[in-house]
Amino acid sequence: MSGEHHHPVTIYYEDTDFTGVVYHANYLRYFERAREEMFGVRRLVELYDRDGVGFVVYRAELSYREGARHGDRLDIVSRATVETPYRVRFDHRVVRANAARPLVEGTVELVCIDRDGTVVKLPAALVEDFERAGG
Repeated sequence: MSGEHHHPVTIYYEDTDFTGVVYHANYLRYFERAREEMFGVRRLVELYDRDGVGFVVYRAELSYREGARHGDRLDIVSRATVETPYRVRFDHRVVRANAARPLVEGTVELVCIDRDGTVVKLPAALVEDFERAGG
């Protein structure tokens, strides 16, 4: 993992509402995809299979500045920060490709849980990766 992670998204008709603007809840889906790519999908499966831990959303907050439209190519820019021994925060920005001004900004906090759904500490190796990446 390195500082900021970039995840490209192309907006298709299915992503939009009747006005041609991305339906607001879809940004949470884009954030989820960016996080999975940042973690590594295989690594998430290994964490669950080997260590018995996974992640659930603790809190999500989004600020909408401008809607993306059908055909837009977006960059989901993400950064992870360990908040507590149990929780990691992801700050996300959605920008049009090659633009600087964010369309949407959001924060999603995840807690680590075991197979029984009990909150547990983040795996040490994962915390080290986040800290090495600047979070």
